[in-house]
Amino acid sequence: MSDLFNDPGNLDLRREMRKQSTPAEKILWEYLRNRKLVGFRFMRQFGVLNYIVDFYCPKLRLAVELDGKHHHEERIVTIDEHRTEALKRLNITVIRFDNNEVLENLDSVICHTQETLELLHQKPLLISREGQG
Repeated sequence: MSDLFNDPGNLDLRREMRKQSTPAEKILWEYLRNRKLVGFRFMRQFGVLNYIVDFYCPKLRLAVELDGKHHHEERIVTIDEHRTEALKRLNITVIRFDNNEVLENLDSVICHTQETLELLHQKPLLISREGQG
């Protein structure tokens, strides 16, 4: 299953995305980096399948996505729904926030993320076998 993560083919894109982080990504990263939030390690611009998630906690299989204005367009909403379903099939939980939520209500975003981490930490990790050979 490790070949599903961080495909070397999109390494340059992931690096570029880290360099071009949005203000909301930079702010949230300060709270997630170096195990600051409940002691769990997060990675940013992490590759899963052919997707790149904004932040990923590998131990608990949690993806945190920040959405800009274009994520409200009908076409993008559909793409995001398909992406979330694909990640769920890998037993990855996805939580989404608007960039504005991070910028205007950071405490709520941090609180929700922390609660999700704590919930996931309490559940046994079940690896989905759907779609595997």
